[in-house]
Amino acid sequence: MKLSKTSRYLGLVFTAGLSLAQQQPAKPAPSLANPAGNETKPAVTVPPEAVVVTVGTDKLTRAQFEQILAALAENGRAATTPMDKRRLADQVGEIMGLAQEARKRKLDLAPGVQQMMMISSDQVLANTLGNRVASEVKTDDAGMHTYYDAHKSDFELAKAVHILIRFKGSKVPLKPGGKDLTEEEALAKAQDVRKQLLAGGDFATIAKAESDDTASTAAGGSLGPAAGRGKFVAPFDQAVFSLPIGQLSEPVKTPFGYHLIKVEERNAKPFEQARPEVERKMAHDAMERIQKETPVALDDSYFGK
Repeated sequence: MKLSKTSRYLGLVFTAGLSLAQQQPAKPAPSLANPAGNETKPAVTVPPEAVVVTVGTDKLTRAQFEQILAALAENGRAATTPMDKRRLADQVGEIMGLAQEARKRKLDLAPGVQQMMMISSDQVLANTLGNRVASEVKTDDAGMHTYYDAHKSDFELAKAVHILIRFKGSKVPLKPGGKDLTEEEALAKAQDVRKQLLAGGDFATIAKAESDDTASTAAGGSLGPAAGRGKFVAPFDQAVFSLPIGQLSEPVKTPFGYHLIKVEERNAKPFEQARPEVERKMAHDAMERIQKETPVALDDSYFGK
């Protein structure tokens, strides 16, 4: 069996969603040969070219099987114990056997199947590229500090309070005895509440009385500890990270309703705290640069705009 064929089976393994690292292997039953029921280990080490899995006319050598093990480990699904490896070999063998039967029935030539096989193969290549790029990104302290300093706003944490005025269709349930406002009514109420706040009304007191976000009203509209970008829905997130600190927002519309937002504090994470995120963002940016080299174009006449 050729290496390219191994890659195809890798695609099938990933598509099948094998996650051996998350499985708890059953302990072997005690026997005369293994009275304690301990996990058995391979008796000998076979050479890399030795065939370790045979399924009909297909064969996998130890080297090819260990490529599958390495690929799964890179994706956080390591199979390290002999029992895990045997279970994986059984699963791969089942896939290979079923694939052989499918080819006998010429299902690999069926409409749509070749496209799905191509996508499966491309998925493996894309995942491999992502892992390779992440490992190649320069992540020494100097390079990471330079990136952090140039993108410090990406690592900001913001603490905010808000008052929510829901409207019909909101994802927030209507409070008992409350009126199901239209969007126009909700906006008018939000603007009225804003006037009260600008006139000196206490934010926490008004939040407890008027806000439809029952999860935050007890805390005077507080959204909890400072959070990073992407924590909130897009319009809310944009407001939280653009409003001057201490300034009350205009009504901000989201699927939950209209929000009045005030940012209490906003600071960038210290470098050491942001280090893991810096590494991820550097790898993400490198992948984005690669993606831009091969633009994707969609036919608007088919997909719409």
